[in-house]
Amino acid sequence: MDADGRRRGSPLLSPLKPTSAEEVAAAVAQAVADETPLEIIGHGSKRGLGRPVQAARQLDLSALAGITQYEPAELVLTCRAGTPMAAIEAALKAKNQQLAFEPADLGLLYGAAPGSGTIGGILGCNLSGPRRISAGAARDHFLGFAAVSGRGEAFRAGGRVVKNVTGYDLCKLMAGAHGTLAVLTEVTVKVLPAPEKSRTVLLYGLGDAAAIKAMTQAQASAHEISAAAHLPAAVGARAAVDFVAKSGGAVTAIRIEGPGPSVEHRCAALRRELADFGPTEELHSLRSALLWREIRDVARLLPDAARAIWRLSVPPANGAAVMSDLTHGGGGTQGGRDAPSLLESYYDWSGGLIWLALPATEGASAAIIRAALARHGGGHATLMRAPDALRLSVPVFEPQDAALAALSSRVKQSFDPRRILNPGKMAAEL
Repeated sequence: MDADGRRRGSPLLSPLKPTSAEEVAAAVAQAVADETPLEIIGHGSKRGLGRPVQAARQLDLSALAGITQYEPAELVLTCRAGTPMAAIEAALKAKNQQLAFEPADLGLLYGAAPGSGTIGGILGCNLSGPRRISAGAARDHFLGFAAVSGRGEAFRAGGRVVKNVTGYDLCKLMAGAHGTLAVLTEVTVKVLPAPEKSRTVLLYGLGDAAAIKAMTQAQASAHEISAAAHLPAAVGARAAVDFVAKSGGAVTAIRIEGPGPSVEHRCAALRRELADFGPTEELHSLRSALLWREIRDVARLLPDAARAIWRLSVPPANGAAVMSDLTHGGGGTQGGRDAPSLLESYYDWSGGLIWLALPATEGASAAIIRAALARHGGGHATLMRAPDALRLSVPVFEPQDAALAALSSRVKQSFDPRRILNPGKMAAEL
């Protein structure tokens, strides 16, 4: 076999585009029989996430679309895996509901059209937005699914209620598997009422450490914040919201949502509580929504397509120390002159998530970044965007220790023993 999964000398095969779950099962079964690895895509908006797939053929699920059952009163929605997020969000908006985990639209980050992602891709990558700190991750709202394993066998797991797990919670396993274990054909998710009002309290001019302290204090308060982020000056200057872009310095944003009178009261109380951190301002409704959409979707705030984009998950209290280490050098053999240059970043999840942009040089500073995490309480670093050659040369996802890697291999063997589904997407051997 060649590196791309083809038999030596054979041409790249035409894509498969099934329109039903039965056709998906038949396509996978035939691929198993032919030993032809498949790249699983919806609309292709996140093909740049993970390692380049070593496959001879695409399995295009974009025709496997449509909402099959939506019960607003029961807060449950079932749809085919290739359903565009734009269609789902429109249906939910009509009933004043939402996906509470606030899924990111990463299309622009990868050069695709905005709004082109699918629900299967969102759940398969376990992508969660700023509300992660209050509403949980995508996998926490993933109730059930139908899928086809790498053996070509159709199966179901979960259901349409939260408390439906009698054995292994396979929804949690599929969320974040990036299509390497099974092809999702239908998914069921929990939905929630959309907030009546949303306001954002802004603090100006804080350094990273002070901003994280303010966000932590807000999250620990009784004001029930739904999101907290910090934009250093260079990043905040790109924001579409004038209160942020024209401030001339760093901006810390803390969001409060809920019934109108409650939001107004809690914002006022939060501003009083954070008064020691300096002057504050409030964003209402549309401006608040615009700012959080930019924070969620990354591309406008870190727009340079020539840079590699990393996503660091760290203990919130250690976020500022990690960035200081990377910016100025924090000791050890990786510090000082070896620190990456031309680095930009911003914080989400009260400091627990760092979006980081730096030159896409050889190695993408992977060793430096992961060494900094190790020095400051640990964490995970994911290379979210980089040229194909870079994504093949460094671990895109956080390397696993021997025991966890062996477990991952056994799980892959159980679901996809012939390595048919998205081979090499997460690691060379998976």
